[in-house]
Amino acid sequence: MASHAADAPADASDPTPSFRAQILATEHWGLLAARGTAQSEVLSRIGIFLTLVSAGLVSLALVGQATDFSDAFIAFAIGVLAFIDLVGLLTQVRVVNIGMEDLMYVVAMNRLRGAYLELDPGIRRVLMASPHDDFPGVQQTYYFFSPKRGLSQVFGSTMMFIMIINAALLGLLSAAIVVIFSGSAALAVSLGLLVGIAYFVVSFLAGNRRFRAALAAHRPEFPSQS
Repeated sequence: MASHAADAPADASDPTPSFRAQILATEHWGLLAARGTAQSEVLSRIGIFLTLVSAGLVSLALVGQATDFSDAFIAFAIGVLAFIDLVGLLTQVRVVNIGMEDLMYVVAMNRLRGAYLELDPGIRRVLMASPHDDFPGVQQTYYFFSPKRGLSQVFGSTMMFIMIINAALLGLLSAAIVVIFSGSAALAVSLGLLVGIAYFVVSFLAGNRRFRAALAAHRPEFPSQS
């Protein structure tokens, strides 16, 4: 394995290690910049989406008061909620894609740290982020103080935040559709809750499956158990 290629620091008289270090550092900075740009872009998208949600709900409140919550208001609400749900779905797709890209950047930078250790094994004691480009290494880099990320990191993530908002919006849309066709408030609330919960569960399982599939297809260069 490449991780065993060097057990001691390279000879200082050999210029090759310094060139390798420069190349690795340049690649590392490039990955950091790309990761920062991706995070900034997705936060902007989320901000736009939340502004749209706020504006849509305020407009529903104003129109509802003006129309005394008549059938015309229900039709208006369905149109507004459908549009917000569409934007929310597109935002969620982008958030999931950025999450996968972030995983990609973390794996790549872990691999670079493994290459740094080949040049100078003595720096291992000062690294908190992992030099292993496998799943345990990814977990260590995402959260230094525990071998595994806790549930608070998972359920407090941006991806989970967007899924919950979209689930609530889709539940509201479903309830509005039920009201306009059946007029039953109890049925609307029940179906809205069911649709929202089902959407969240499906989205969560699909995201987790995609994450696991990406790691399963990856072949680490510096595995943790090497």
